[in-house]
Amino acid sequence: MTDMQVNPSFRLVYVPGVTPGKWVRVWDERLPDVRLDLLAVPVGDGERTLREGGADAGLVRLPVDKDVLSAIPLYTETTVVVFPKDHWLAAAEEVTVDDLAEEVVFHPLDDTLGFTADTLPGRPAIARPDTTADAIELVAANVGVLLVPQSLARLHHRRDLTYRPVTDAPQSQVALSWPLEQTTDLVEEFIGIVRGRTVNSSRGRGAGQAATEAKQQKSSGGQKAGGQKPKAAPGGRGAAAARRGKPKRRG
Repeated sequence: MTDMQVNPSFRLVYVPGVTPGKWVRVWDERLPDVRLDLLAVPVGDGERTLREGGADAGLVRLPVDKDVLSAIPLYTETTVVVFPKDHWLAAAEEVTVDDLAEEVVFHPLDDTLGFTADTLPGRPAIARPDTTADAIELVAANVGVLLVPQSLARLHHRRDLTYRPVTDAPQSQVALSWPLEQTTDLVEEFIGIVRGRTVNSSRGRGAGQAATEAKQQKSSGGQKAGGQKPKAAPGGRGAAAARRGKPKRRG
């Protein structure tokens, strides 16, 4: 297991649009001795990388094969339509699928919204672009529009393009996923991080370290440096006992 290595590491794969930075920072704080290796892959390669053992866990887009992989949904993204800034859609604050009925809508081969030829809104393009990046170039050429999760619109930002939310379009879910048979302590640690668990409430490796430190602090907490017991403070329990044992003066 990864946890038993002399110099352990944790491999995290992630797909375009996902930003693992905030969780990586927490990992580095909690497990500074465990290197976290990030592997960025195209959207279609996230699940394959996990299935083939190329990573311990991944931030991928659902769905995944539940017979092979575990998955914890993290968030659902807003779907937007990307178009040139001078397009008539720019006048709207939000868009519906019906608004795109007369538009050429690109359907890249790495589509993340699960569209099929029958469910894609608007009019289909002559050919499917190979990637979302290729589709963005076609949109910039004012040939058509593109539906994507908002994070991908930001990732492929261009000054001559803008986007609007599409209120009734399918949405993409991002999840933390890992092989069913490989739920290691380090995987549990990362699960705790993405779920916002504190160090003490986490069930992974960091939790064991925190418990050990707490025991050490507890065992040494009643003594000062050098093993001496702390003296009773003036007016403390000893002084109170002395006062109780001293007879009162009678008037």
